[in-house]
Amino acid sequence: MQQLLGALKRPRTLINLDPANDELPYECDIDVRELVNVEDVMNELELGPNGALLYAMEYIEVNLDWLITRIRRATAEFAVPYLFIDCPGQVELYTHNEVMTKITQQLTKALDLRLVAVHLIDSTLCVDAYRYLSAVFLSLSAMMQLELPHINVLSKIDMVMDHTDDLSFSLDYYAGVSDLSQLLWTLQTTRHPMSEKFKEFNRLIAELIEDYGLVSFEPLDIQDKECALRVLGRCDTANGHIMNSEKVEDPSDPVSGVRLFQAGFSDAGEFLDEYLERYEERLQQR
Repeated sequence: MQQLLGALKRPRTLINLDPANDELPYECDIDVRELVNVEDVMNELELGPNGALLYAMEYIEVNLDWLITRIRRATAEFAVPYLFIDCPGQVELYTHNEVMTKITQQLTKALDLRLVAVHLIDSTLCVDAYRYLSAVFLSLSAMMQLELPHINVLSKIDMVMDHTDDLSFSLDYYAGVSDLSQLLWTLQTTRHPMSEKFKEFNRLIAELIEDYGLVSFEPLDIQDKECALRVLGRCDTANGHIMNSEKVEDPSDPVSGVRLFQAGFSDAGEFLDEYLERYEERLQQR
């Protein structure tokens, strides 16, 4: 995404908010490890990795003025600051712990931000119905906990393109999260030892997910430009950046968001058909 925004000449500020991220694959403008890092917490307080991460995140929340000051400095020259905040991957921070909710709420209030949460789920989980159902439930929990505009992403779809025979349904079914009764039926027909034991539990989970009707996934192959532009366009729409296109100095910046917004988003099935054609062309070129 950093490379994509660079190609679009969009001013952006990248923030590493993961105090346990010891190898950054990108150049960040603000690194929270300058304030606290998990390795030091583990050594000084004799905590394990998970406990140290939770302590570090709570420390960041208490000392959030440090981060707010640096964001103001980094974005002072931009008419419409566009932030990318790389957050820790531990799911506990987004499901039943309030620290990330408190951090995002304080950042929003102090800096007048329009944040959107982008939640990545590995598409290889679709191969296992139980893991997929758990991932959907996790996505719903994070949406309810963070209370932000939320985009769920089915990442690494290129990894399942060569293993579609292992899927019970087409990939657009998993992206749409529709009619989970079909998925429950496949569980009942398997000989998995948990199928009968947790039959009613699985039914109630699926019913809860469908009653809310909030979860769907954007397919993403990060090596495919159209996939990345589609996710970026969703973000631009969700955080209101698309409404500020006239304030951006470089006219090439709003093109991606405006073009996608005006053209409208095709449904997941249609987009995946187009992606499959590009994917096969890419394989032939190799």
